[in-house]
Amino acid sequence: MQRSLLAVLLSAAAVLTTAPGPAVAAAESRFAPVNRPGPALSVPTAELDASLACTGNVAKGRQTVLFVPGTTVNPREDYSWNWFRALDQLNRPYCAVTLPFNTTGDTQVASEYVVHAIRKISAITERKVQVMGHSQGGTEPRFALRFWPDLRSKVDDYIAFAATNHGSALIRGLCLPTCSPSLWQQIDNSNYIQAMNSHQETFEGISYTAIYTWFDQFVQPNLDDTGTTSLSGPGDITNVALQDVCPANTGEHIAIGTYDPVAYALAMDALNHPGPADPSRIPSSVCNEVLMPGVDPRTFATNLADAYNQIFAGLTTDPRVDQEPELKPYTLAGRS
Repeated sequence: MQRSLLAVLLSAAAVLTTAPGPAVAAAESRFAPVNRPGPALSVPTAELDASLACTGNVAKGRQTVLFVPGTTVNPREDYSWNWFRALDQLNRPYCAVTLPFNTTGDTQVASEYVVHAIRKISAITERKVQVMGHSQGGTEPRFALRFWPDLRSKVDDYIAFAATNHGSALIRGLCLPTCSPSLWQQIDNSNYIQAMNSHQETFEGISYTAIYTWFDQFVQPNLDDTGTTSLSGPGDITNVALQDVCPANTGEHIAIGTYDPVAYALAMDALNHPGPADPSRIPSSVCNEVLMPGVDPRTFATNLADAYNQIFAGLTTDPRVDQEPELKPYTLAGRS
């Protein structure tokens, strides 16, 4: 499908499915100031500790990547056959956090796991953490940074693949009449999305790399850097489409976080340089590659099929509710 036709279809879908939201100023006034100290974590420490798994080379002085999985999956299904293998080959330390209900529960609760993970990795390494998330896995870190200000000095890079940073109009169709709590929270203009983006989206001292694709089947609109994944505000920010680097790239939502070589090149550029990714540093030869490093061509088809099967199983079988979870009191102005 050419980009122009995709744009027409998505514009029509947005008109049909997107409900009007409250005025921006009224929405902003609802939420806590950005520097109010974060609340105590409600999840027991033992559960938080058990959710975090790290490679043996995570140690003092070694900067470490934290992986956060997307909706309906855990880190094994999202990253074990691609990113974990790639970083193992480079002897790069990393950790991954497993979120409740395969990342389909209340995202506010899931964000507490990310808060704990960032604090623990930072304490072990005495270095800032590089956080990487796919899809919904890009929102928990941002929610954590928004409502737990102490994390901002502990994070170096935020790298997201097709994150639902401003929600998605297309997810509305998955919630008729019910869907998982985290899907409700990823609908465009949800209360969760408004809270996460309230007052400011980004913070000084953190490098943000938001990678998206025109051909995303779940996260739209994403046709340019005003789309749902892209960010604006303080800090260093790169919003980039796969197609900005390689115009013929047809990577979609699953590909961008699991095997696309352009997404890999952009993320590694961010990991390896100060500041966010710089698309001008990506060699044109990347456009001729089919799979990112770490992906085994012999098992790729099976790995990808397993990922799709897990996603669709989760969409149809995970616990469903008929409305978005209420916002936690600490997100609101005048409450903690």
